[in-house]
Amino acid sequence: MSPSRVESEVPVAVVTGGSRGIGAECARVLHADGMRVVIADVLEGKGQALADELGAGAVFNHLDVADESSWKKLVRGVISTLGAVDILVNNAGVANMSSVEDFTIAKWNAVLSVNLTGAFLGCRAVVPGMKQRGSGSIVNISSVDGMRGSPGVHAYTASKWGVRGLTKSLAVELGPHGIRVNSVHPGYVPTRMTSRMDPDRLDIPLGRGGTATEVAATVAFLASEASSFTTGAEFVVDGGMIAGIPRR
Repeated sequence: MSPSRVESEVPVAVVTGGSRGIGAECARVLHADGMRVVIADVLEGKGQALADELGAGAVFNHLDVADESSWKKLVRGVISTLGAVDILVNNAGVANMSSVEDFTIAKWNAVLSVNLTGAFLGCRAVVPGMKQRGSGSIVNISSVDGMRGSPGVHAYTASKWGVRGLTKSLAVELGPHGIRVNSVHPGYVPTRMTSRMDPDRLDIPLGRGGTATEVAATVAFLASEASSFTTGAEFVVDGGMIAGIPRR
C-alpha cells in the first residue's frame, strides 16, 4: 500500500554510496533536516548499521549502481513503501590509479561503470516519477578532478568530467519539468578513498582538508527549496584548492 498524502509530503531522499564517507554524512544531514532517507549501497552491514543509528525515517536498501535492474528494483520499492523519490544524491564512487601505459581497459571500465554509468542509470530511474510530480532535485557528486586533470587517475578524472557534463544536459532537459540537477565538486576530504593522499602536499589556501559534513551541507542546500532557482550549476567545496596556481 502506498503512503498517505500526508506522509508523502515529507521529502524522500535516496543517497547512493550512503554507507560510509561523504555519502553517510549526507544521509545524516538530510535526515536531521527532516527528510526520509534511503541509504543505498552494496555494503549491507554498514548501511543497515547507519539506518539503525538514524532510526525512524531512515532505511537501508541494497543497490549496485552499475546494474540497471538493481536501480529499477530500488525505485519501485521506494515508491511502493515511501511514495516517491524527491531527491537523488548520486554519491557512489570508486577510483584506481596507474600510468596511462599500464591503465588496462578493466581498470577503466571498473571506474566508469560506477561513477558515470551509475549516475546516469540513477537519474534515468528517478526522472519518470519526478516528472509526474513536477518537481525533484538531483545532486551529482563530482570532484575537483571534474574541473582539472590529475596524473594517474585517468578513469576517475574522465568519469567526474562526465558527471559534470551529464549534470548540464539533464538540467537543460529537465528544467521545464520542475526538476533541478546540480553537481558538487569536493576537494580533499579525509575518507577511505583519499587515505593515501598527503594533505600537506595539496596547497589548500584555507590550510586544511575539508570534512564530509561541509560537503553534506552543500548537498542539503541543493536538496532543499532554498536552492529553488538553482540548476545546472557547479558547487566547489575545496578550500580554494583549484582557485589559482599552486604556490609550491
